Amino acid sequence: MKVHPRSDPERRLTGVFATRSPDRPNPIGLHSVTVRKIEGRRLRIGPMEAIDGTPVVDIKPVIC
Repeated sequence: MKVHPRSDPERRLTGVFATRSPDRPNPIGLHSVTVRKIEGRRLRIGPMEAIDGTPVVDIKPVIC
């Protein structure tokens, strides 16, 4: 699946998983979190509304 980022037809089509598009083929939850600690390749984040052990699929900076 490809979408125009931010629904802007002037932007080139990009893969849906590389964007913040809500039009995803799977039910992934989106949550704003705080990066609390960086340990090598691991991030400690929180608070997050999820079950313990739920994998974090992607991290993107907040764009206001």
